[in-house]
Amino acid sequence: MNIDQVRPWRAIERRKSRKIKMGDLEIGGDAPISVQSMTNTPTQDAGATIDQIRRLEDAGADIVRVSCPDEDSTAALKEIVKASKVPIVADIHFHYKRGIEAAKAGAACLRINPGNIGSADRVREVVQAAKDYGCCIRIGVNGGSLERHLLEKYGEPCPEAMVESALDHARILEDHDFREYKISVKASDVFLTVAAYQGLAEATDAPLHLGVTEAGPLRTGGIKSAIGMGNLLWAGIGDTIRVSLSADPVEEIKVGFDMLKSLNLRTRGVNIIACPSCARQGFDVIKTVETLEQRLEHIRESITLSIIGCVVNGPGEAAGTDLGFTGGGKDAGMMYVGGKPDHKLSNADMVEHIVEQVEKRAEYLRGLEKA
Repeated sequence: MNIDQVRPWRAIERRKSRKIKMGDLEIGGDAPISVQSMTNTPTQDAGATIDQIRRLEDAGADIVRVSCPDEDSTAALKEIVKASKVPIVADIHFHYKRGIEAAKAGAACLRINPGNIGSADRVREVVQAAKDYGCCIRIGVNGGSLERHLLEKYGEPCPEAMVESALDHARILEDHDFREYKISVKASDVFLTVAAYQGLAEATDAPLHLGVTEAGPLRTGGIKSAIGMGNLLWAGIGDTIRVSLSADPVEEIKVGFDMLKSLNLRTRGVNIIACPSCARQGFDVIKTVETLEQRLEHIRESITLSIIGCVVNGPGEAAGTDLGFTGGGKDAGMMYVGGKPDHKLSNADMVEHIVEQVEKRAEYLRGLEKA
């Protein structure tokens, strides 16, 4: 039985968007919400860029975006696309010819900013290249680079201006019989971002790519993104996401998946439920959780793990997780399996034992998938 039928207050009804293809990946409709990041290596250095894409793939990235600021970058893109296991989005600004070159190089998607790519004729040429080479397009509206006539009309970046920009450029694609597109309306201001996406969600059935642009450092940027994107995702809005952080791109993937996991929209990896610790803790909760998080990064299967310092909340939390450990004093605690107390375990042995139990659980789940 679907858990949402038992607990309807957990249900999120996703907005009904049309489905498009990005290489072999589906975006929109009933497809899983995809998580993407962007490389920050010089794109013309194909080896370094491919190495970073590998790290992003290992972290779970569904899509990777690569900036293409010059001809050397689009020249390297062919090798990068060939080496990548996930669809590559070519990020295009100012130079429409880079979009055409990227399409020829095998990019699965072209990200264009309508405010700076140039005239309608130039956009038309990029659209034709996308049609010729099987690319989809992301219309990327940004609060910091809106068209001059919209800024004159509205006086400043605002939700109405961003939605109008997006729909104007979607109309250009539609006029050229091109519907394989998704749209983003990003701003660094959380309020502006959320309001723009809410307006856009009502105005189109196109898939939406979510993001709070230039969100900032890992901690504060993650919080801003979680507030803005979390509100939208909870309301059912969003088909693909990027958490824009001034941090290692791999962290963007981790935060993105954690965001989706908290809303039950994706379930990749180990979800650790842990207490903040207090004087009642029977072991060092913070250090243990930090170690387990690192040791279990390689697990891709969906597993819930509770790590609670004492018996006040430990048994109750463990009852709702696949595996759990609750501190009980005297340098030992109770290991829970399938929500039930299973065996006692010493604090000294618990990290290695828990890792072993999680890996066994992951192996069991992989077997079920193959069966």
